[in-house]
Amino acid sequence: MKCHWSMPLSLLALGMSLAQADELLSPQSRWGLGDWGGVRKELSNKGYDFQLDYVGEAASNIAGGYNHDRTARYTSQWAIGTHLDLQKILGLANAEFKFTVTERDGNNLSNDRLADPRTGQLSSVQEVWGRGQTWRLTQLWYRQKFMDGALDLKAGRFGENEDFNSFPCDFQSLAFCSAPVGNYAGDIWYSWPVSQWAGRVRYNFNAQWYAQIGVFEQNPSLLERNNGFKLNASGTKGALIPVEVVWQPNLGAQRLPGEYRLGYYYSTASADDVYEDAFGQSQAQTGLAFKTHGSKHGWWFNAQQQITSHDGEVSRGLSVFANATMHDQRTSLIDSYQSVGLVYKGPFDQRPQDDIGLGLARIHVNDDVSKYQRETNAGNGITDFDNSLYLPVQHTEYSAELYYGYHLTNWITVRPNVQYVRDPGGVSQVDDAWVAGLKFQASF
Repeated sequence: MKCHWSMPLSLLALGMSLAQADELLSPQSRWGLGDWGGVRKELSNKGYDFQLDYVGEAASNIAGGYNHDRTARYTSQWAIGTHLDLQKILGLANAEFKFTVTERDGNNLSNDRLADPRTGQLSSVQEVWGRGQTWRLTQLWYRQKFMDGALDLKAGRFGENEDFNSFPCDFQSLAFCSAPVGNYAGDIWYSWPVSQWAGRVRYNFNAQWYAQIGVFEQNPSLLERNNGFKLNASGTKGALIPVEVVWQPNLGAQRLPGEYRLGYYYSTASADDVYEDAFGQSQAQTGLAFKTHGSKHGWWFNAQQQITSHDGEVSRGLSVFANATMHDQRTSLIDSYQSVGLVYKGPFDQRPQDDIGLGLARIHVNDDVSKYQRETNAGNGITDFDNSLYLPVQHTEYSAELYYGYHLTNWITVRPNVQYVRDPGGVSQVDDAWVAGLKFQASF
């Protein structure tokens, strides 16, 4: 097992050469490499901010699952980049530029230990794994605001989840991390770390309300491991067009923050039916080509709201969240997803920056997919689940996670967690699984 448990020695040497000894790895610093003897803050004041972030996730199957042999897997991600304030640098009012390269490495526990390898898990107990363990160009965009900030334009290379259906990623389970649409309609919605040519237009009606629309290149070849830096449009099948309305209120006398998102996406690329052939019959029975549809669509809803403060401190208190997505019944493996949960920030006076999170999720496989799987097995005359040619029949997968976030320093947080997965892969024959996890988030 290949693990990245520590920062490379070369990176430490670089930090020592750039940072004062009292700032390197200082708990009070924003960055593990310190302030480079004051150079970093000076550059930031001039509009140059540098990013070196790390996420590492360990997971072990402590009970249940498809394979009961216990093991541990580790996966990680580096994100290296810069953010430029072009107003400070070039005098371009309300303009900025972002560049990020990412590298993912490691192994995943979900698809051969927790779930049947013939299906894989519908979610993942290590959200940072996936989209090819490789280097990728993840952000290369220019953003410009007009009309005193009311009109906001963005163009370049980025993923939908940066602006649409956005959700935090503090949980380790993918069921509670990033844009849910990208997790469960990932064949057309390419979330971080994949990027594509895209444009987004946002209009801010006031401090609480805005609406936005985007156009994103839909190019399946970008998902391939050797295309992490592909810039040409060869292989493009169409465009993904998301539309979203966002409300960001501050409620009550204490003005507790919240965010509510309602959106719709439409794909112009053709997509195969999951059940019918070209003549409207069961493809499992006829063996003919699947019916082709000229588009694909779905919608989403996200809600996050802080509902209490802690002794009057708004930075601490209880927040709740809920997410839901619905996907095209004709063409989607997963037709619906729902999750709910809560996060408490600053639970103890001695640990005011720690947090506790609990989430519950349901991921439902399209009934037409289940029907197709049953008819395929019947047509092949296979009823034995252990037969390698048997097609497991999928229904619903349920996920739960409880974590505690230790804010060890201003630049590193560690989140031990326990996860429970019922019917991994949506397959009832697979034992429910318990997983022990540990997530690291650090900024250097």
